[in-house]
Amino acid sequence: MSLDPRAFAALLCDYCLQVRAGQQVLVQSTTLAAPLLLALQREVMDREAWPLLRASLPEQDAEFWKAARDVHVDTVPSADRAEAEAIDALLRIDAPYNTRALAGVDPALMTRAALARAELREVLLSRRWCGTLWPTAAGAQQAGMSLSDFEEFVERALFLDRDDPIAAWGELSALQEAMISRLSAASEIRIQAERTDLTLSVAGRSWVNSDGKRNMPSGEVFTGPVERSAEGRIRFDIPTSPRGVEVAGIELEFREGRVVNARAERGDAVLQAMLDTDDGARVLGELGIGTNPGVDRPIGSIMVDEKIGGTVHLAVGRSYPETGGTNVSAIHWDMICDLRQGGSLTADGAAVVVDGAVVQSD
Repeated sequence: MSLDPRAFAALLCDYCLQVRAGQQVLVQSTTLAAPLLLALQREVMDREAWPLLRASLPEQDAEFWKAARDVHVDTVPSADRAEAEAIDALLRIDAPYNTRALAGVDPALMTRAALARAELREVLLSRRWCGTLWPTAAGAQQAGMSLSDFEEFVERALFLDRDDPIAAWGELSALQEAMISRLSAASEIRIQAERTDLTLSVAGRSWVNSDGKRNMPSGEVFTGPVERSAEGRIRFDIPTSPRGVEVAGIELEFREGRVVNARAERGDAVLQAMLDTDDGARVLGELGIGTNPGVDRPIGSIMVDEKIGGTVHLAVGRSYPETGGTNVSAIHWDMICDLRQGGSLTADGAAVVVDGAVVQSD
């Protein structure tokens, strides 16, 4: 394997989580991520902190949903709450055995569970957190690659193929800071592409430089659109897989900030269920622009795919408070529009992204 788990763990501890002595670091993944989990245990302990490893078994989630009763769907165990309140940092590592393991679960049940866990999710998000991935055979298959090719893709996306990965992330951070300087002065964003013409306001909102400290890999700038401002339509041409079901060919129409029409060529039942989760599920919570040069193709993981350089993504549901967004929802679902083949994003009429390339300011 070209991907070095010890180097990866050091990047996560030092750059992403900034682990300090005495902290309690919760790490969630599957047993397939054992090489990275063991490396993280060593790195966290070397920093005199506590690693709390939680590795799920094959089919554990699928079997949970088969056995679930109302109490398991509509409530949260007190132990989960206590752990969330006690930890200092959270790391989630996507390392699937089967990317479609939950495809047969009733979307309505998952919506109920999301609502029940909304308060717990807010507690976890108030801690320092990061999401990442470890290459598995299932992930490689979903990406349409061999496992060795997928490992190399992940290495490039993490900048672990660079002589100094942390310096490389610093360079991307600086590029994104320059983008934010331009975007922060703008009021109206317009996105145009095939079957897409959408305008929305970002007036008074803050842009966030996502440079690998929350997601690894990262590479995006994002904000929270003004809640009632979105007007027009947009097509998301890169599939997503919320809850283990592929949803593709999504088209949304907005009026006064709310989704008024929605369809998907595949997975339409999941789309409709998600939008009906609660009142905030039809309102935009995020607008993001992907910038990572190492992520040059979708792999079926939204956390990575939204970072593709030259794409834009929108999320329906919960806003990130640091952006100034106020939308409240139990969901936050990102969907990606590819601008690399004839699309554009403008800010107050000035080009920011054209045909997938960031336009440098004068």
